Amino acid sequence: MASSLPAALHAGRSLPQALRRWTWGSPLYSLALGRRAPRELRLLPADPWPGNAERGQAMLSGTYRFAGQTIEGEEPLWLPAGVSSDYVAALHGFDWLRDLRAVGGDPPRRLARRLVEAWIERFDRWHPLVWRPDVLGLRIAGWIAAHDFFCASADDGFRRAVFASLSRQHRHLVRAAPGDVPGAPRIAAIKGLIFGQLALPGAETRLPQSLRLLAREIDRQVLPDGGHASRCPATHLTVLRHLVDLRTALRASRVEVPETLQHAVDRMAPALRFFRHGDGGLALFHGADEGEAVMVDTVLAQADARGRPLKSARHSGFERVLSGRTLLLADTGAPLAGFQAGAHAAPLAVELSIGRERLVVNCGPWPGPSTGREGRSWKDALRGTAAHSTVTLDDTDAWPLAPDDPEAPEPARRPAVQVERHEADGATWIEACHDGYRHGHGLTHIRRLYVAPAGDDVRGEDRLTPVAPNGEQGHHRGNIRFAVRFHLHPTAQVSLVQGGSAALVKLSGGTGWRVDVVGGDLSVEESVYFGNGERRRSHQLVIGGLTVPEGISVKWSFRRERR
Repeated sequence: MASSLPAALHAGRSLPQALRRWTWGSPLYSLALGRRAPRELRLLPADPWPGNAERGQAMLSGTYRFAGQTIEGEEPLWLPAGVSSDYVAALHGFDWLRDLRAVGGDPPRRLARRLVEAWIERFDRWHPLVWRPDVLGLRIAGWIAAHDFFCASADDGFRRAVFASLSRQHRHLVRAAPGDVPGAPRIAAIKGLIFGQLALPGAETRLPQSLRLLAREIDRQVLPDGGHASRCPATHLTVLRHLVDLRTALRASRVEVPETLQHAVDRMAPALRFFRHGDGGLALFHGADEGEAVMVDTVLAQADARGRPLKSARHSGFERVLSGRTLLLADTGAPLAGFQAGAHAAPLAVELSIGRERLVVNCGPWPGPSTGREGRSWKDALRGTAAHSTVTLDDTDAWPLAPDDPEAPEPARRPAVQVERHEADGATWIEACHDGYRHGHGLTHIRRLYVAPAGDDVRGEDRLTPVAPNGEQGHHRGNIRFAVRFHLHPTAQVSLVQGGSAALVKLSGGTGWRVDVVGGDLSVEESVYFGNGERRRSHQLVIGGLTVPEGISVKWSFRRERR
């Protein structure tokens, strides 16, 4: 498992990184981690998170599904050929112990022990991915949290092996964390550090340093309005869950909870509510899928923060309008510096839901591996502007997509987005603009949104305005094809009416919404939806046309049909 130093340098790593990896992969380092095992853990925190019994039952049947890939076998191939690093990280993170626990009975418990024992036999020494700080942190916290499920009633030999491995892994994490993993994975690594320092006898001396490390990371990742710097609701959910776990563990150990941690939980819980549609799932912005409503409910319950969601999340870059049963969410921000990797080029994209039914959506994230031609193609396409309910020009993205690699340099140019919001007599107006198409096409996109007090009338105007290089009013060559897209949820049925000048969208509950347009040609095209982790066919309404040198204006409305 050891790697050669020249090979590591040839792979493009810095000399310090290469030296660390070479040292960690050596047999002497494995010996230095020791084999001492505590007799018991000092902390057994409550673990409130629901597992998925269906996934647990699939594992009992020999089906292992992680990161959009499936491997069949009586027991998992720990490093199967052809799978993504996300699959390996999820398998070795052991969060799936909760899925086995959710099945109930003794067979899942015995399988959990067999898999933990098999892992210790094969991977109880450093591996570049399996022992990556975030994977290591998740595994340490997961084993400690699931102790009563798979370990409490085991024989002494198994318990000694588990505790010895936990100690070895934690000793390495103390030296490696938080590592060079960015964003939410850094929180996961720090979580493993703190869980180990609370649970393993003798490790508690370094707890103050880890709490300072956590505070610095919270300040960097949790924005003043409670949003996460990734601007991804799913990442937001994950980070909030980690922070709630840390608060719970500190309380159980009678350690004072730092104000930074408590305040972060108090801000993030209302912000999580901000992104929920009426069905309990999350909005599909910047790589988020719907998630599981029961998990969102549990995280909010455990956070125990009753604050209402903001209407305007200006630091995160989103607007929210709730009128009657109608919810409108709009992306009015740009990727934040340091968090552009994986962000979507979706300026001014909107989602619209009516009660528990989604109407206008974004396409969602690619659920499979990003390796291979198909995976890379799908992942890039779903990050692109055309996969969102907003305006595209000439079938191009509004701004360059940052590489989905945190170590890659970010694009030199960051787009500018501005927004204003007004409310009067129960109605809401939002006006936002972005300059993403300024450099390539000489146009800025201005989107005006209006939601009536009862929520039964949602209107918008999309203007493409020429702008000169100095930022003043300008002209452009015209004849650029534009498209105003509204991706529809798969359960919505759509048909053109009035000779194709309008459309009628019917939701599964029977309500109808009439769509009228001015300033472009309306059509119905195929679309695709990945919001719940699988590919589903859907449709999109597209208002298309060609720009003119003076710019264009497209007006549209969604009005509820009266029965």
